[in-house]
Amino acid sequence: MADVIEVGAARDDAPPPAGRARRRGATERGHRATPYLFLAPYLVLFLVFGLAPIVFGVWISLHQWDLQLPNRPFIGLENYRDLFSSDSADYADWWSSVRATAIFTVLSVPLLVVVPLGLALLLNEKFPGRTFFRAAFFAPYVLGVAVIGLLWRFLLDANLGLINRLLGAVGLPADTPWVTDVPWAWVSLVGVTVWWTCGFNAVIYLAGLQDIPAELYEAAKVDGASAWDRFRHVTLPGLRPVLLFVLTTTILASANVFGQSFLITQGAPGEQTRTVVWRIVDEGLRNYDVGQASAMSVLFALLLAVVSIVNFRLFRYRED
Repeated sequence: MADVIEVGAARDDAPPPAGRARRRGATERGHRATPYLFLAPYLVLFLVFGLAPIVFGVWISLHQWDLQLPNRPFIGLENYRDLFSSDSADYADWWSSVRATAIFTVLSVPLLVVVPLGLALLLNEKFPGRTFFRAAFFAPYVLGVAVIGLLWRFLLDANLGLINRLLGAVGLPADTPWVTDVPWAWVSLVGVTVWWTCGFNAVIYLAGLQDIPAELYEAAKVDGASAWDRFRHVTLPGLRPVLLFVLTTTILASANVFGQSFLITQGAPGEQTRTVVWRIVDEGLRNYDVGQASAMSVLFALLLAVVSIVNFRLFRYRED
């Protein structure tokens, strides 16, 4: 009997056959490779349409890349130095476009963060027609920038626009230069952008509000918290990740504004509403100086990256 037990123990301790070990190793390698197989389509698309254009753009920015000339010599950081040198021809136009973009971003971002939050709080309540109003506020967002730009260009026209006609009908000035003078041009651009895109942010807020447990509000009511206290201590902390997302995406979208100013104000008055993206497009496609346009793009991308990092540092979630 002891011999049988010893033989069985020896059989259990014996290594598996070589074929079985190879199959097991192949199976383990296959399991490890499975996530990469699922990621492969995205990685290929990212490398081809994301990383490769970025690297190529940086490479172009280091050359005098004029589309009208056959030779494109390497000039190092000369294109970048021109953007910071007051003696260069690109200095004034570049910083004018940066100023215009900063003005639009500073004016539009607070409204696009606060107004949609207020709409989301209202639309999160139960009342008749709630679904209709949710769809109505989101509807403008599905329209393209070309439709929005041309529509509001006609509505805001100082001579023939419907806005001035309505203002005149109620006794207000009917000759406001909505698209040809400042500050009215900024009022028009910011107002149209808020009307057009606030529905998207409101939907994001709505999704975040519905993830906050109702028990927290009930507990706050039991403790005697007012509506403002519930908003401060329950709603805002629960929306912290959503606020970070909305703020970051809104800053990036506002900083990349192009279609509204191109179609509604057409850069007027002068070039005061000509933004960075417009300047980059103009430099690369009209002046054919792709090297300088690439340097502007890289510098602008770095600036936006810094802003995004600061947002994440300030609003990142911390567990108590």
